[in-house]
Amino acid sequence: MAALGWLTPRRRSATARSVLAGEAAAEAARKSSLAAEQSAATEDGAAPDAQEEPEFPVVGDDRAAAFFDLDNTVMQGAAIFHFGRGLYKRKFFERRELTRFAWQQAWFRLAGVEDPEHMQDARDSALSIVKGHRVSELMSIGEEIYDEYMADRIWPGTRALAQAHLDAGQKVWLVTAAPVETATIIARRLGLTGALGTVAESVDGVYTGRLVGEPLHGPAKAEAVRALAAAEGLDLARCAAYSDSHNDIPMLSLVGHPYAINPDTKLRKHARARDWRLRDYRTGRKAAKVGIPAAAGVGARAGGTAAAVALHRRRR
Repeated sequence: MAALGWLTPRRRSATARSVLAGEAAAEAARKSSLAAEQSAATEDGAAPDAQEEPEFPVVGDDRAAAFFDLDNTVMQGAAIFHFGRGLYKRKFFERRELTRFAWQQAWFRLAGVEDPEHMQDARDSALSIVKGHRVSELMSIGEEIYDEYMADRIWPGTRALAQAHLDAGQKVWLVTAAPVETATIIARRLGLTGALGTVAESVDGVYTGRLVGEPLHGPAKAEAVRALAAAEGLDLARCAAYSDSHNDIPMLSLVGHPYAINPDTKLRKHARARDWRLRDYRTGRKAAKVGIPAAAGVGARAGGTAAAVALHRRRR
C-alpha cells in the first residue's frame, strides 16, 4: 500500500463491520480458551468434558474479568511489527517490506501512540504476506517469533497487574488489533486466559488474505468485550480494562474500572477529567491519581501484585 493510503479516513463509530469483527474475535477467543482448558485436562489425565472447575481458583468476584490492550500497554512496541520482523527473517517477504515495517515501528516507539492509519497499513501488508499459508504454520512460527522478539518487551508492571487479577480468581484477556493467532500465543505465554484479536479469514485451514469484519480497533474492541462478557456471564460494571491509547476509550468506558497505562496525551487528559486511575511504566512515575497507591512496582513482581490486588478491590 502506498504511503497515501494512510490518509484514508477511518470510521470511528461502531459500524456493522465493527460488530462483526467484535463478535468474531469473541468467538475465536472462547474457542481457543476452551481448547486450552481441554488440553490441560487431557494432560492431567482427566477427560476433556470433565473439566468443570474454573481455570483459576475463585477467591474473588467470578463475574469480573480484566481486559488488557497489548501494544504499548502489555508490550513495548506493536506486536504486528515484531511479527513482521520474524516473517522477514524466514523470507516471507522482501527487504522493501521490512523497511516499511521498521519505519512504522520506529515511528510507533517515538510517538508512543497507536496511529490507526499506520496500523491499518501494517495489517494490510501482513494479510498479503500470509495469504495462502496454513494457519498451523503461522501458529508454529509465531511461537518462535515470540521468543525472538517479544518475550523481553513485556512491561513487568503491567504483567503484575494481570497476575493480580489471576490471583483473585478472575479471567484475564488480551484485546488487540493484532492477529488473534499472535495474540493467543502471547496470552498463553503470559499465563492469561485468552485473547481477543483481529480474525483473518481462512478456508480449510488456509488464509484467504481477507478479514472477518474489520481490524479489532477502537469501537470494534468494545464490541468484542461486550460480546465476550455476554457469553461469559460477566458484569461489565465489575470488570477492569487497561490501555495506553485514546483509541481504546470506547473499551475503557465500557467497564466499571478503567485504567490508563502508559497513556498517550489524549488518554491522559481524558482519564484525569474522569478520575480514572493511571500508571506510567515508561518513566517510573507514581500513580497519577491522588490517594491511590502504586498499582505495581516495575521491578518487584510480588509487591506489585499485592498492591494491584488492593488497588482493584478499592472503590473508585
